[in-house]
Amino acid sequence: MKNDSALKLSVMGLLIAIGIIIPMFSPIKIVLEPASFTLASHVAIFIAMYISPVMAVAVAVGTTAGFFLGGFPLVIVVRAASHVVFAFVGAYYLQKAGGASFSAVKLRVFSVIVALVHGFFEALVVSVFFYDGNMSQAYYQRGFLTSVVLLVGIGTVVHSMVDFEIANVVVLALRRQRAFQKLV
Repeated sequence: MKNDSALKLSVMGLLIAIGIIIPMFSPIKIVLEPASFTLASHVAIFIAMYISPVMAVAVAVGTTAGFFLGGFPLVIVVRAASHVVFAFVGAYYLQKAGGASFSAVKLRVFSVIVALVHGFFEALVVSVFFYDGNMSQAYYQRGFLTSVVLLVGIGTVVHSMVDFEIANVVVLALRRQRAFQKLV
């Protein structure tokens, strides 16, 4: 029991660190002004979702703190904070529905649903900033529909699904490692 707690705490710390480091240093970024997407920036949260709702929320909160301490703009910090919602909902469902044994089709349906929740909340956050007049001029030049709905909302859905697939590859590899089999 003590070793399980130490392993979970260590994995949580590593996932938070990965969740902070990837967005800060990844060379693979897609920029569609005014939005940008960093490949694999949600992978740590998705991996944590397979472990437990508490771990998923902790990683989402930890990565949000990293964005805040890294001096990122407030809208990005609040977007990161919105990840708590999809992380908890997704992890709770995986735990209750036995996500470790999902078929390929059920896993992809789950990915779409989580991505829709993810995209909705990120677009909601950006909408508040948009209507408050706190966005860069590029958002207003493109308009609400293009900037918020298309680039942030739909863009986040696609980005989320890609990151989910990357996380699945990592989780499958971790399941083959004896030390991690109990976690994922």
